[in-house]
Amino acid sequence: MKQLNVLFFELGIYGSKKKTKSGFQTIFLVLLGFLVVTLLPKFAICQTPNGTGIIFDSDMGPDYDDVGAIAMIHAFADKGDINLLATMASTKYECVACVFSVFNTFFKKPDLPIGIPKDSAVMQRDWQHWTDSILRIYPHKINRNEQAYNAIELYRKILADQPPHSVVIVTTGFLTNLSGLLNSKGDQYSPLSGKDLVSTKVRILVSMAGKFPNGYEFNVDKDIPASQFVFMNWPTEVIFSGFEIGAKIKVGLPLVRDERIVNDPVKDVFRICIPLAKEDSSGRMSWDETAVLTAVKGFAPYYQLHYGKIRIENDGKNFWINEGSRQAYLVEKESPIIVQSLINQLIMHQPK
Repeated sequence: MKQLNVLFFELGIYGSKKKTKSGFQTIFLVLLGFLVVTLLPKFAICQTPNGTGIIFDSDMGPDYDDVGAIAMIHAFADKGDINLLATMASTKYECVACVFSVFNTFFKKPDLPIGIPKDSAVMQRDWQHWTDSILRIYPHKINRNEQAYNAIELYRKILADQPPHSVVIVTTGFLTNLSGLLNSKGDQYSPLSGKDLVSTKVRILVSMAGKFPNGYEFNVDKDIPASQFVFMNWPTEVIFSGFEIGAKIKVGLPLVRDERIVNDPVKDVFRICIPLAKEDSSGRMSWDETAVLTAVKGFAPYYQLHYGKIRIENDGKNFWINEGSRQAYLVEKESPIIVQSLINQLIMHQPK
């Protein structure tokens, strides 16, 4: 406080009451301006206000951490933490829209819009056949991909209807849809180009993509041109939840072992898949779930951010460049066990 008083005195703030009041107002405005100009870009991605509109974009297989991720998304929506605007498939294997519809229907949102790519896209699905299993057992309003929306059109329609800088997009799959969105042109929903529409309506992109600081990662590799284009041209802040973050967090066993939970497609998927791989004996790694957690609850207190920008080579390998403040990847701050416990609770959520 003494040092602050000296600073105020040197700035000529102390004197008459009128001058003191004016001086404090001046200092307040100067400091506020400094914070806005220098710190807001970093603090803007620390937390997501309750009720924020979120679009969930996932490959929904071939892995099954997407199932944990969509369970978390619905849990947060049921608690009022977010307004879930749509679920998007970044793949187009047969009846992927139906798989999304199973989970949306189970969580009492059968009419939630589902988008799938209409042009070329990855066709890979799960090898454990969990998608086939839940489609046989659980109801789903959509019965074929053709009943779903064109993902790019759905993105444009939803974004056009949202307030400026209000939407959070979380991707846990390939960047196919987002590349198409950025390349889209004005239409009946908005005269803006895709890039301008994103810049106007989206607050942040959280993506499970990459391995940091350098490496190869599945979501990036499966559609390399889209990954390169999106991360080079995306106009808002981006947070990456890298491979190394989710690899340490094993979830699903408490859900599988809870006998009170029955007739639950999320439980059935983990029950089917965990015994099929030795590496899953203590639970499945949680790549996609960590991206959802960050998108909804922010990175603190579990992580801190390493700022810079990603570069993706033509072979899919990503490198990190320590320049810039628009992109950042998660770095562990708390024990992964803490996040593991939180995710285990969230994926056990039952619909209202």
